[in-house]
Amino acid sequence: MKTKDKNLTSLDQFIDKKIGKVGTDSREQFENKFDSFKLGVLIQEARVQKGLTQEQLAELAGTNKSYISKLERNLKDIRFSTLQRIINDGLGGHLDIVIRLE
Repeated sequence: MKTKDKNLTSLDQFIDKKIGKVGTDSREQFENKFDSFKLGVLIQEARVQKGLTQEQLAELAGTNKSYISKLERNLKDIRFSTLQRIINDGLGGHLDIVIRLE
């Protein structure tokens, strides 16, 4: 029978301790930056799944390789219209948007 390690914490507990609790300014900033990071990862995963290079995606979406690279590395903010072009024209996908009010 295994015993629980009292030093283990959940991810939520870790983030609460290191970043701040939900509702604090530091946590809001973290959540916003994390959302941007996730978007870059999603674009990269979709690009790889479609078998496209950054240069090929950029050409299809009407932008440049440097811009795609910066998006994937979370170094650049993205305009909504550009995001639509990348997903629709570049990846041949469809962008779904959800607004959750808490």
